[in-house]
Amino acid sequence: MIKNYIEQGFGLKEDLSCSETILYAANTVHKLGLDKNSLKMAAGLSGGFYTQNICGALSAGAMVLSRIYIRDRAHESPVNGELVRELIEEYRQLMGSELCLPLKEAHRTEEEKCRPVIIAAAGVLDRIINREGIPRGE
Repeated sequence: MIKNYIEQGFGLKEDLSCSETILYAANTVHKLGLDKNSLKMAAGLSGGFYTQNICGALSAGAMVLSRIYIRDRAHESPVNGELVRELIEEYRQLMGSELCLPLKEAHRTEEEKCRPVIIAAAGVLDRIINREGIPRGE
């Protein structure tokens, strides 16, 4: 769902970063209710926290999982930690790393930029959300 939305071009004309693309797309697809100021928080995750460290698309994926599966705070929701670890591990197995720099070296092109990295992260995120479902009635 998130992956399909991004594959259809979401994020391109909006000129969104990796992390922004994931969070904004998830917000639209899953109706997370995040306002523009909340969405802007994803900007700081861009480009691996601007240090080419942990991939911004994965970091935003962790934000999405937290928004969906945490009721109040992390310490009360141990399942979220398991899901975030799964997100990172599955992505690492698929793409070879969870770090921005090696991902860019292996998958980024001048034409597509980091779209393959973003789309792969969205696919892993989709699999987890589809399997777990989305709690309703908050």
